Amino acid sequence: MVGRSSFARRWPRAAHALRREFADWRLWITRSVVVVAAALAGLTVVLFTWLGEFALSSFHKLEDWAWWSPLLWTPACAAIVVWATSRYAPGAAGSGIPQVMATLDPAVGPEHRGLFVSLRLAVAKLGLTTLGLFGGLSLGREGPSVQVAAGVMHAARRFLPSRSLVSDHGLLVAGGAAGIAAAFNTPLAGVMFAIEELSRSPEQRSSGLIVSAIVLSGLIAVSLEGNATYFGIIQATNVDQTLLIPGLLVAIASGLAGGLFSRLLLHSLGARPAQRLNLWRRQHPVPFAAACGLAVAVIGVVTAGATFGSGYGYTRGLLDGSETASSSFVFFKFIATWLTTWSGVPAGIFAPSLSIGAALGHAVATLTSHPHVPTLIALGMVGFLAAVTQAPLTSFIIVMEMVGGHAMVLSLMACALLANGLSRLITKPLYPTLAQYQLSRLPYPVESGTRSHSH
Repeated sequence: MVGRSSFARRWPRAAHALRREFADWRLWITRSVVVVAAALAGLTVVLFTWLGEFALSSFHKLEDWAWWSPLLWTPACAAIVVWATSRYAPGAAGSGIPQVMATLDPAVGPEHRGLFVSLRLAVAKLGLTTLGLFGGLSLGREGPSVQVAAGVMHAARRFLPSRSLVSDHGLLVAGGAAGIAAAFNTPLAGVMFAIEELSRSPEQRSSGLIVSAIVLSGLIAVSLEGNATYFGIIQATNVDQTLLIPGLLVAIASGLAGGLFSRLLLHSLGARPAQRLNLWRRQHPVPFAAACGLAVAVIGVVTAGATFGSGYGYTRGLLDGSETASSSFVFFKFIATWLTTWSGVPAGIFAPSLSIGAALGHAVATLTSHPHVPTLIALGMVGFLAAVTQAPLTSFIIVMEMVGGHAMVLSLMACALLANGLSRLITKPLYPTLAQYQLSRLPYPVESGTRSHSH
């Protein structure tokens, strides 16, 4: 009787709560729109992945047909991509992450967000990055996936009811993070990317829905592509005191190299008129891109094709033992990725950074005769990526998802934090600084530092 009377007292309150929940049609339309948009964003990134893999495999077939073909084809593709980008979609140039960050800047009004993120730019980014991979340029599609997914999510704003709890800012954050989640098949990395890079003040009332959208995009990618399809599972074994010295060497080397790489990118992309090459880049972007493409092609031919493309295949080979990293690979991949980015093509650096970090770890394993090479490769990947992006938690989660078991969790986190700290001594944060460069495209001046990105 006591239990029944207690239920009778609680039922009216529960019924009232249910009626209130289902009576708010705006809430349910908002949820439906965000969920559908997140699913579409995930599917778009999966399509982007398939197109990129097909383009790169087609390039390798061309390379196999004639070893000298990249010397003509790669600079031609770079020139075509930069010409099309500068003429039809200037907002699609570069990584894509700085554009999303610039769009989130309070100085950017709704009428100017289309300069950085839109459905049209998403389509252009997808096509132009795929063409860059077809040319064998040293680039990744993860950064571009951020802009693509953000464009898809942001386009859904027109279907939201008035006075919706989800703002343009929320959709952009969800879309950008969904791009990382779907590109790496790691929903948790997408959530961390949203917190660490995109949103310093998440919207409290809709944060649960935003996180759900990010996770949904990642789960769609996982369901269609499988988990960690690019590198497989890294079998890290014997994580003990013998790892201390080699692991410390990897962290220091990757931190210094990643910081230098980030500084080089900022110095190059700053486009100071006083610098002769940057002046030529600004005045003659297409010939400059062709020259960069030719240099990338020469490096690729010299390295027997190892530096062409994103580097996924080479990294997989290092992990399964079918590839051996030459002492020069780190240098050549470093230069090829820098030239690709400097050329002005839509290009991401996540995948090449993981490839460079993997080769660094392999080199240290060879130098120290450490028997468990995959362990040091994983540390090199997380260290270099954390140093370049200065987003150590996102980098840690991305690589952690690839590691079988939890034996390396603390080692990976320590390596990411140490490499990030060394990088911060060398250079400013890459993406926030590039976002400030993006804001110069606005028709009105913007004060530097309008948005804080202290990590």
